[in-house]
Amino acid sequence: MGTLILSTQMTVDGVITVEDWFAAEGAHDAACRALFERSSAMVMGRKTYEGLAGFWPDQSGPWADLINPMPKFVASRTLAGPLEWNSSLIDGDAVAGVAQLKRREGDLAMVGCGDLARALVDGGAIDELWFWSHPAVWGAGERPFHGGARQRLELLGSERFDSGVTLQRYRPVSS
Repeated sequence: MGTLILSTQMTVDGVITVEDWFAAEGAHDAACRALFERSSAMVMGRKTYEGLAGFWPDQSGPWADLINPMPKFVASRTLAGPLEWNSSLIDGDAVAGVAQLKRREGDLAMVGCGDLARALVDGGAIDELWFWSHPAVWGAGERPFHGGARQRLELLGSERFDSGVTLQRYRPVSS
């Protein structure tokens, strides 16, 4: 069975709304790209899908060359297929659908840290959470994991990059 790794870029104060604080170059970018290179597909919710699908198909370069052809699976209660950008809907319950994808597709990378991420953490479907903290305090903006149950995490490791970005890798702890 494959694994699902949630990868989230954020400021030190937890803002995930990508703005001018986001550093897109350096060794941390290569390390993040390596996660997607080893993944067979991406998982995301509707909001993330709509945002990324509106941007990436017209882009070029290493990231576009990697994620544009990659299969994408979208959990949504409001979208109807077929989807664009090499994407498919996850049928039915997201937690059960992701479990089936992990068996069928292998290792998966997830982007976005909203309602779907919260549901998948609560449902035990996320194997690791990777938080990329950028050296900025932004104050206002969306933050990860609004609502839902409390979740303890076990630190698997951390890494500091020359850009000042740090990566903290966690595993959810079963209660």
